Amino acid sequence: MPPMRRKGDLPTKICAQCGRPFAWRKKWERVWDEVRYCSDRCRREAKKEK
Repeated sequence: MPPMRRKGDLPTKICAQCGRPFAWRKKWERVWDEVRYCSDRCRREAKKEK
Protein backbone atom coordinates (compact mmCIF):
# COMPACT_ATOMS: atom_id res chain seq x y z
CA MET A 1 0.00 0.00 0.00
CA PRO A 2 1.40 3.46 -0.89
CA PRO A 3 2.13 5.86 1.97
CA MET A 4 -0.54 8.36 2.95
CA ARG A 5 -0.33 11.85 1.45
CA ARG A 6 -1.31 15.05 3.15
CA LYS A 7 -3.87 17.22 1.40
CA GLY A 8 -1.31 20.01 1.19
CA ASP A 9 1.01 17.75 -0.83
CA LEU A 10 -1.57 17.12 -3.57
CA PRO A 11 -1.39 19.05 -6.84
CA THR A 12 -3.71 22.03 -7.22
CA LYS A 13 -5.19 24.05 -10.08
CA ILE A 14 -7.12 27.31 -10.40
CA CYS A 15 -10.75 27.00 -11.53
CA ALA A 16 -11.33 28.54 -14.97
CA GLN A 17 -14.73 29.89 -13.87
CA CYS A 18 -14.49 31.14 -10.29
CA GLY A 19 -10.72 31.55 -9.96
CA ARG A 20 -10.47 29.59 -6.71
CA PRO A 21 -7.80 26.93 -6.17
CA PHE A 22 -8.89 23.30 -5.96
CA ALA A 23 -7.00 20.11 -5.13
CA TRP A 24 -6.55 16.81 -6.93
CA ARG A 25 -9.23 14.17 -6.33
CA LYS A 26 -8.99 10.41 -6.73
CA LYS A 27 -11.83 10.39 -9.28
CA TRP A 28 -9.78 12.77 -11.47
CA GLU A 29 -6.73 10.50 -11.39
CA ARG A 30 -6.79 9.57 -15.09
CA VAL A 31 -8.07 12.90 -16.46
CA TRP A 32 -6.27 15.43 -14.25
CA ASP A 33 -4.78 17.21 -17.28
CA GLU A 34 -8.28 17.79 -18.70
CA VAL A 35 -9.94 19.06 -15.48
CA ARG A 36 -10.68 22.80 -15.69
CA TYR A 37 -13.47 23.47 -13.18
CA CYS A 38 -13.66 22.86 -9.44
CA SER A 39 -17.31 21.76 -9.46
CA ASP A 40 -20.34 20.91 -11.59
CA ARG A 41 -21.75 24.33 -10.76
CA CYS A 42 -18.74 26.11 -12.27
CA ARG A 43 -18.93 23.91 -15.38
CA ARG A 44 -22.63 24.76 -15.85
CA GLU A 45 -21.99 28.49 -15.33
CA ALA A 46 -19.21 28.42 -17.94
CA LYS A 47 -21.52 26.75 -20.48
CA LYS A 48 -24.22 29.39 -19.82
CA GLU A 49 -21.81 32.23 -20.63
CA LYS A 50 -20.91 30.81 -24.05
